[in-house]
Amino acid sequence: MERVYAGGRLRRMRLDRGMTQVDLAKLLAISPSYLNQIEHDTRPLTVSVLFRINEVFSIDPGFFAPRDTARALTELREALPGREGADPVPLSDLQDLAGQMPEVAEAVIDLYRRFREATEHLGALTDARSSVTTSSPHEVVRDYFYRHQNYVDELDQAAERSARAMGTRRGEVRRRLRDHLAETHRITVVVRPREEGAPTGEMHRYDAAGRVLSFSPHLRAGQQAFRLATELAFLEQSDVIEGLLDAEVWPSDEARHLARIGLANHFAGAFILPYGPFFRAAEKLRYDVELLADHFGVSYETIAHRLSTLQRPGMRGVPFIFVRVDRAGNISKRQSATGFHFSRSGGTCPLWNVYESFAAPGRVITQVAEMPDGQRYLWVARSLTRYRAGHGQPAKTFAVGLGCEVRHAGRLVYADGLDVEDARAVMPIGPGCRTCERPRCPQRAAPPIGIPLAVEDHRSTFAPYPLAGSGPARGAST
Repeated sequence: MERVYAGGRLRRMRLDRGMTQVDLAKLLAISPSYLNQIEHDTRPLTVSVLFRINEVFSIDPGFFAPRDTARALTELREALPGREGADPVPLSDLQDLAGQMPEVAEAVIDLYRRFREATEHLGALTDARSSVTTSSPHEVVRDYFYRHQNYVDELDQAAERSARAMGTRRGEVRRRLRDHLAETHRITVVVRPREEGAPTGEMHRYDAAGRVLSFSPHLRAGQQAFRLATELAFLEQSDVIEGLLDAEVWPSDEARHLARIGLANHFAGAFILPYGPFFRAAEKLRYDVELLADHFGVSYETIAHRLSTLQRPGMRGVPFIFVRVDRAGNISKRQSATGFHFSRSGGTCPLWNVYESFAAPGRVITQVAEMPDGQRYLWVARSLTRYRAGHGQPAKTFAVGLGCEVRHAGRLVYADGLDVEDARAVMPIGPGCRTCERPRCPQRAAPPIGIPLAVEDHRSTFAPYPLAGSGPARGAST
């Protein structure tokens, strides 16, 4: 059994109940000195002590489970770079803060976000060119789904029930949805003709007054099915969606509106690929995205996205990170059922294999990557190209990446033949140059926050930004 150090959480639980160490030690049948050692993380929580805590307080054992701190560490590194001219806050201190006092860590991160927002707003008032705020509505919605591990049980269960009630089967989802909308809601579905002057930027539009749902002629069957299911969510799950929205505090109407669309989209994905059948197929095919796409008749991206949502209690799949990036490094989609988190500033890591996939169109690229905190991930990436119209129209090319902690690698077909424990096969990557502490990385595009540079007139290094105290830089020439 993995040792559990959760002294901070145990101490908080005790103080919340107004108990002294002597009082709690007596209830747990241990000595006060032993309890003091547990609360200060010099001794782990044993199975017998956990059992007594659960017996006395009816505490969910998950309360003391080790926290996934990867994302918190990244954001704490941005929020607490250290005092100017001094060494940065040690990683070990940040790990202690994120793991043992998660509420304090989240408060620090939230305070830093507010500071950045205020700074950006001030810049907007003094310089119109600085009008972009850090916490955009899209970022707020991403954080919402991150806190829910990219899974919303009420909507996912409702979608599965709806699909079962309609009797949907593979290859017939779009037809059943069209029939249901026509019979139950008197909605007519039409595809706009391919004629000159037709709207080119609109994928679909629902005219509530005329009860007409129209699609662009460029939408594939799977895309039409997804939009049909999204409108079904607005029609039949509005109470559930509004209840979920009311349970949160949204910084703006725009953020709430985007979250509403995100929740409807979550329902749509769960309707097209119902949890139970999809989970069983994913486990049977060992998360082979291409085989799953063929099996369910949907796109590679749709399968990859759905795999990142398999977090139903009692039937959990591999907790994946899902990303979609373009050639310029912009992340257009980012969702996670785990703690992996790229920095909000400074871009992503150029050593990440999602960028390598652009050089091998249509081929799956695998990579075992290690973050600066030592956490290793198995990444699977593939580039995709979409053509919206005919000759002369620009194509949309991007890469889709799926990642999971290496401890889950054995469940994936992509780990076959890989020695995930071999340090020679591991690629060191970072959350983003401005928060990455790897001093000798030849690909660094910006200096790290809070670490002074070693600038000398008569010395040059292979590393583009030599850091003070890092010693002679080694690496490939830039």
